[in-house]
Parts: sequence; C-alpha cells; structure tokens
Amino acid sequence: KLETYNGCILADSVGLGKTFTALAVIKYYELRNRSVLVLCPKKLADNWLTYKGNLVTNIFAKDRFGYDVLCHTDLLRESGYSFGLALNRVNWGNYDLVVIDESHNFRNNTAFEDRETRYQRLLNQVVRQGVKTKVLMLSATPVNNRFADLKNQLALAYEGEPEKLQSKLKSQKHIDEIFRRAQAAFNAWSALPAEERTARAILGALDFDFFEVLDSVTIARSRRHIQTYYDTKDIGTFPERLKPLSFHCQLTHRKDVIGFNEIFGRLNALTLAVYAPLSYVQPSRLSQYEELYDPDAEVGHGPLKQTGREKGIQALMTVNLLKRLESSVHSFRLTLQSLAANHRHTLEKIEAFQKTGRDSTFADVSPAFADTEPEDDTEFPTPDDAQIGQKVQINLSDMDLPRWKQELEGDLAIIEGLIGEMQKVTPSDDAKLQHLKTTIMSKLASPINAGNKKVLLFTAFADTAEYLYDHLSSFLLEKAHLHTGKVTGSSSPKSTLKKTYDFQSLLTLFSPRAKEKAAVLPKETGEIDLLIGTDCISERQNLQDCDYLINYDIHWNPVRIIQRFGRIDRIGSKNKCIQLVNYWPDITLDEYINLKERVENRMVIADVTASGDDNPLD
Repeated sequence: KLETYNGCILADSVGLGKTFTALAVIKYYELRNRSVLVLCPKKLADNWLTYKGNLVTNIFAKDRFGYDVLCHTDLLRESGYSFGLALNRVNWGNYDLVVIDESHNFRNNTAFEDRETRYQRLLNQVVRQGVKTKVLMLSATPVNNRFADLKNQLALAYEGEPEKLQSKLKSQKHIDEIFRRAQAAFNAWSALPAEERTARAILGALDFDFFEVLDSVTIARSRRHIQTYYDTKDIGTFPERLKPLSFHCQLTHRKDVIGFNEIFGRLNALTLAVYAPLSYVQPSRLSQYEELYDPDAEVGHGPLKQTGREKGIQALMTVNLLKRLESSVHSFRLTLQSLAANHRHTLEKIEAFQKTGRDSTFADVSPAFADTEPEDDTEFPTPDDAQIGQKVQINLSDMDLPRWKQELEGDLAIIEGLIGEMQKVTPSDDAKLQHLKTTIMSKLASPINAGNKKVLLFTAFADTAEYLYDHLSSFLLEKAHLHTGKVTGSSSPKSTLKKTYDFQSLLTLFSPRAKEKAAVLPKETGEIDLLIGTDCISERQNLQDCDYLINYDIHWNPVRIIQRFGRIDRIGSKNKCIQLVNYWPDITLDEYINLKERVENRMVIADVTASGDDNPLD
C-alpha cells in the first residue's frame, strides 16, 4: 500500500503490536538506504528511542535501527534541540519515509491567516518538499469525531492533492464527494431511534466507494482476525473481556445537597458573558472591531463570525463544567472557584473604570478556541488572558457596561450558590468515592485472576487524580498494605513508596513483567498495585500485568475510552480475563442523555472505520 498509494494508515486494534509492525516497515526501507523519521507524541518518544538505542531493554538491539525521532510539537519549533537534533538544522524535506504515531492527532486541517498549523507544516515542509516521502500512519482510531478526520490524514499521503489518489482508485467519485456522502449517511443514522442505531445499520448506509477507499489505504486487523489467521502460540493469546460493569452514582447521599439534575439546570442558566465581551460592544462601536476579527468581511455587516465564535466558546465552557461535574465533586468545586474569581476580577475592572474614567481593555479569548470540539482535551481558558486574546483587546469605554455587569453579577450569584452546595460534600459524603473504595476492596477480596491485585484507575482530570490519590493511597496502605502511584501530565509522579521515581519507573513498578522490571530496575523490591492516571498514559503503554481497569469518569472522546482499555487488553497477557468498570453520573436530563448518545454514536463510527471490534462499551 505504501508503494502503490504513497501512504497507509495502520489501524489494527489496540494491543496488536502496531509499533512492531511499523519497525518492520522501517527496517525494510532502511535496508534500502532510505532515511526515516518517526513523529510521535512527546510522552511516547521514550518507546521509539529505546528500539534504536544501545539499551538492555532494547529487544531489537541487533537490528541497529537508525531512524530519527521527533515529537509532533517539534514541527512548530524554530530553535533548540529535540533528542539531540538541532531543530533549526533539521532537513525536513529529506525523509523518504515518515511514520506518524497516533496520527489521529493530525485529523484537523483548519487554516489560519496569521499562523501555520502543525498539520500544514507537516504537509508543506516534510511531505511536499524535497525527496518523495511515503507516509505510514499509526492509529487504532483514525476517526475521532467525523469522517473528515480520516480524509485529512489520508491527504498527507497524497500531498493534499486528491487527484493523486483518485487516479489509482476504481471509483469515479471524487474523494471529497465520497467523504461528504459518508458523513451524510452517519448524520442520518445518528437521528435514528436508539434500537435502530446499530453498527450493521451504519455499515449498510455507507457507499461501496467509501469502503474501497478504506480497503485501499488502511490496514485494520482485529483480535478476531489475529486469532483466526495467525499462529499465536509463541506470543500468547488475548485475555477474555468480561462484561463491563457500569455504576451510576449519586453526587452524595446527603439530603441537603442538590443533585445532578438541578446542578445541570443551574449550569444551563449561566450566560457565561465573561467569555463573550464582543456581544456587549455598543452597536455604534462595532465597526472598528470588524476588521480585527474578519479582515475580509464587508464593513458594516457586523462581526457575525466572531459573535458565533463567542456562542461556541460559551457552549464549550458549559460542557467543560459538566465534564468536571461528572469527574468529581472536587474538580467541579475547584473549577467553580476559579470561575468565580475570574468574574470578581472582571467586575472589579469595570468598577475601577467607572470610578476613575481611566480606560481599560478586556482581551477576547474566543478566537483561540474557535475550532475546539467539546470532546477535545481543553483546559478552561482564563477570561481576559492577554496571551490568548492578544489579537483583540476591547475597550471598556466601547461596551454597554450596565448590561454586561448585570449578566456577570447574575452568573456570579449562580456560581457562588453552586460553590456553597459543593462545599457541603466532604470526602466521606462523596457517594462515588465511597463506592469506588468498596469496588476496589471487593476486587482485592475476590480477584478475577488468582493473586492479581492490580487496579488501573483512569480520570480525565489531574485535579481528580490528585483527589483520588489523597483519599485512596493511605486507605489502601492501611486496609490492604498495598502501594499506590499517581501519574498525570501536569505534575511529577507520586507514590506511597519511600523513594521518588520518574514517569517510566513508576509504570515499571506497576507492570513489572510487561515493562521488564528485572532488566530496568533489578534492585527495586517495591511494587505498586493501584495506579491512578490521566490520559497521559492512555496511549502506547504496556500495562497488561493489570487485569482490572476503572474509568472514574467517561471521556467525551470515545477514542480515549478505547485507548484506556487497550493498556490491559493486549495480546500475550498472562491474565485469563480482564474487567472494565465504568462510572456514569446519575443524570436523567434529556440534555445529558443527548450528550451520552453522541459519545456512543461516535464510538460506533470510530469502530467501523478501524478494526470493527474495538468498542469496549459493548
């Protein structure tokens, strides 16, 4: 496929060894004197560097790989070093093969007037320039949210020129038309009643041309395919997936605290005007901001594009609050407190201007989040952050301050009311936390595989991970004499062991067999049985010593759920069976149900465009 179409997406199920397959392809090209670049997320670079290094943990040391390793983020760096390479001297156009690990990170091809995106830099500087470059993309889930995700990744192989691929396909339809029809079919399928919204139904609705494209430029082997057509006696078998356990927990059993439904109702009542300053600019002053937001717009027509962005960021922030509410009362409480502080700061700014008459500006942050999906991992932006909103600074003298101030005060009253309710909920009152303790202790008392006490606990937020570590580590040490570790992308690893360990060492102590502890840390006697982590460890980590994975919150991006379970659902696991546990919030509102269905729908689209058996929610 690489030779015929110049590119290919390897979309094997999680745990089937996409990295090893890619290494075999790399060696094929290296033996032909070809130059190879591996582009990967920063947290996965250690894996790729291991396989080319003179290390005791390198099982391919005899192969003497010579590829370069750079991170996705290095594409936009102009200076400094990355793994020994001077970025200002990298000959980006001289690679014959580029291997893109977790290629779904390049699913968006949105153009900006004032900057080049990572995707565009990859396409222009690496693929189009210099020697003819072949592109091998690795992703168990090339489609995250829409079929355009797949189209954008494939465009890297045909250099953004569809005709180059079109001429090699049997279909008479244009590539863009094929993907448009596929998206329309998915949209129609999404509107069907729940009982009719099956994988079989969406497969029947998609055109033959779409599957021809998939078959031409993707390889997607499933667990079932491997078990049927491959001899696995030397590498072991897959563990049996037990039926997932789902728990719907209340926020608290206290009767004097409002429940999820009422909280959600109050969140929907927020205007979040603090994120929409342009909506409060006086009509007579709008024209001066028009050119800043949309230089190509006709003057006098109003910055409709920008007000649309502000509505988008308001909706995004509402979903962001809901995600934190789902995660933990602690994360929700911290976010509310931060939001309240931002409102007070803005009101103080308005009051100071009204008292002194000295003009001040307010930075509009919404353009920076114009293309953010609710499922994306987006931190809550700070209103009036000049670094984010440097392009447009709105003068307070140009605004309808009485109206804006009234909306801000109304929102602040709602937020402070919610904070008051959340402060009543102590850890002992936290129903989900207490249920989690019971779940873990039950697993320890009745292990699903003899002697296996390991539990991998995922959360989307570092705040929640810290909260869980604080209230589980001492509990588990006291009750079961077991050690706990915590890894997040925003702070140093932590454990109840006496020594301090780095990221990889902590993972090795949790999964000593899969991570080859005997070779890496031969003198270490300690071991971790509960690992609490965010999605910084949801990709390309072998943690299959563990047989029990808990999603303390459900990530809105279904790809994350597949990736999380893939840490323990791997070929060659010594566990006979593995268990997935999902915690869902006890919300019955239609608005929430619609969001939940959206995740489940996108889980299906991610599954049917890859290997076909990767839906861990089934």
